[in-house]
Amino acid sequence: MGEHHHDKKKAGSDDDLTKAEKNAGERPFDLDDPKLPDWVKQRAFASGDFPYDEPYDEDRFEKELEALQVELVKLQTWAIEKGERIVLVFEGRDAAGKGSLIGAFRQYMSPRRTRVVALPKPTDVEKGQWYFQRYVGHMPTSGEIVMFDRSWYNRGGVEPVMGFCTPEQNELFLREAPRFEDMLTDEGIRLVKFFIDVGREMQLSRFHDRRHQPLKVWKVSPIDYAAVGKFDDYGRARDRMLERTHTDGAPWTVVLGNDKRRLKLNAIRHVLSLFDYPNKDRGAIGSIDEKILGRGPAFLLRR
Repeated sequence: MGEHHHDKKKAGSDDDLTKAEKNAGERPFDLDDPKLPDWVKQRAFASGDFPYDEPYDEDRFEKELEALQVELVKLQTWAIEKGERIVLVFEGRDAAGKGSLIGAFRQYMSPRRTRVVALPKPTDVEKGQWYFQRYVGHMPTSGEIVMFDRSWYNRGGVEPVMGFCTPEQNELFLREAPRFEDMLTDEGIRLVKFFIDVGREMQLSRFHDRRHQPLKVWKVSPIDYAAVGKFDDYGRARDRMLERTHTDGAPWTVVLGNDKRRLKLNAIRHVLSLFDYPNKDRGAIGSIDEKILGRGPAFLLRR
């Protein structure tokens, strides 16, 4: 089935690299060079201590994904009938697979009752408002599911790393975010937060694919170029953000994204596990792979 565990002692593992080589910023990588370096290609899938060395079997994936999407349609039908308001937040490293995952969620869901929110950089007016203000207007109405492709957590990750906010603004955000989310959940909104992590070489491989594939080149941004040398900075911001904003009422679910098939299956299973809706087929949902998906910052620490 292609689910063999990655052998940490095999050739090309971290054990065989010098300290300098472990830092991609100290190895030659040019995003504009059409040739992907061998050291990226060879290490991409297993990077970041990913627990498998091969992608999930494609035929098995397609069959399981379809069954899960049937369950998502059931979930949405129930949400519409009961007037539920559901918010799914998708955060993660650049090129971790957020867009692909959102696509798997919404593929067969009603476009009239499902919205994806991907906000551009704030306008001058929005910069002068309460930070959370521009997100409030996008919250769901009765019977609606809203998916945030990045969210208010820009101020927890991208903004402090890229210098788009001050340390004081970042600190204020980390204090206010749990209070903001308490207001949402107290109002009855069902909030699910995903953080998708990806290994360094896998991220570089995906950046390179974006840059040199004509159908994907629109995805490349100045942020991607800057992120090439800021992997560790983003990691520190991630750890701080997860630690400060992981709460009982709005916990973080962390998913490893090196294999997009495993990412999609386990993230959808997690959402389906949170709701009791009519005719729920627990056999079709299956069980979550605890090597791929876990709860809060502790999941990353134990790897």
